[in-house]
Amino acid sequence: MSLNLIQYHVSKLTTSEEILKVEQKYNKLRQPFFQKRSELIAKIPNFWVTTFVNHPQVSALLGEEDEEALHYLTRVEVTEFEDIKSVCNPNFILSALQYFDENPYFENKVLSKEFHLNESGDPSSKSTEIKWKSGKTQNKASRKRQHEEPESFFTWFTDHSDAGADELGEVIKDDIWPNPLQYYLVRVELISVPSSFLSLSV
Repeated sequence: MSLNLIQYHVSKLTTSEEILKVEQKYNKLRQPFFQKRSELIAKIPNFWVTTFVNHPQVSALLGEEDEEALHYLTRVEVTEFEDIKSVCNPNFILSALQYFDENPYFENKVLSKEFHLNESGDPSSKSTEIKWKSGKTQNKASRKRQHEEPESFFTWFTDHSDAGADELGEVIKDDIWPNPLQYYLVRVELISVPSSFLSLSV
């Protein structure tokens, strides 16, 4: 049996309806804990920008002004589709990057990017249009520290060229969202985190 054929069978099993039903069930069970976690995270200054900066793949996409803009990020949410028949890879809605405080970069209070299957069955995505403030543009906000690269954190919102292979979306959904604390604590002393957050249990 060839490697490609083996991988085909693995992928087929991974996306089977039975497995997706189980995942959907436990996603619903986790929602109250995600909500409680979000409430506790909101009390920790600069939690999300620290988490993103400490993640090696996300950090590689952050320019100086990207990082400055992310200091205004107060909440991140990842929401799974309810209809499992519409699930694709990536099979999620990154429902909100919310900026509750006024920031000098853009007018939006919420930035979102959504992935789904289009009418032809192909992976597709759509996102919020970023309303940049005067003097601030996507290119300026995504300027790299040492060199120029075509992809950055904020250009990700407007890049719909290959929704089926969105690496940043997968990182946020599968790595950061389930356990952001592991990246927040990379360079942060445990004592700086509210004890109520660390003691959260099921």
